Amino acid sequence: MALAANPAHAAPTVPHSLSVADMFLQADWVVKLVMIGLIFASIVTWTVFAAKHRQLSRVARAERARLAGLRTMRGIDDGAGDAALGANPLLLAAREELALSADALEDREGLKERVASRLERHEAQCARAMTRGINILATIGATAPFVGLFGTVWGIMNAFVGIAEKQTTNLAVVAPGIAEALLATAMGLVAAIPAVVIYNHFSRMVAANRAVISDGSAVVMQIVSRDLSRGMAG
Repeated sequence: MALAANPAHAAPTVPHSLSVADMFLQADWVVKLVMIGLIFASIVTWTVFAAKHRQLSRVARAERARLAGLRTMRGIDDGAGDAALGANPLLLAAREELALSADALEDREGLKERVASRLERHEAQCARAMTRGINILATIGATAPFVGLFGTVWGIMNAFVGIAEKQTTNLAVVAPGIAEALLATAMGLVAAIPAVVIYNHFSRMVAANRAVISDGSAVVMQIVSRDLSRGMAG
């Protein structure tokens, strides 16, 4: 004779769906806020990536072209008819200082220092423009895992409260709450990892662009020095 199954020993069933969307909808309101914040941080990361990658790539092409043009010059007034070459901000800075120092050309070392100072300020200005908006990626990369961890801790606390209220340690009962909590940590990592990778990528691009600008400054200083040696400055 077959024995009827004892309901007490029936296989436990999970009372909640464990899809990502359902876990989000079933999560505590604090955990939901954490997840929404992490989703927003991820959107910011990819928005910054799209905008800054386009900007830095454009700067890289422009600076390489400017450097190539500078290397064809023998004097500060060469290429006066070339609009692109004449608009080079490094050349403009050097020419402006030479014009302001027209009555003090005999102080060649002082003139070189003033030109170098202008070129350094231009490089610093370019660096600020290139790094603007990038630091938020470092902030997201550093804080997103901890924000996700906070959501996980909060969710697990709620899961333990549920265990106490239901007076059961049945895994089928507590698993959904724990899964919802762990989802916050996963979302924190999803937000943080791309932010760190993209930040490092942009840091390398900025460093490469600064190196090209610095090379351009060195070429301009060589041009100024040659003109001063020839007595042709001004």
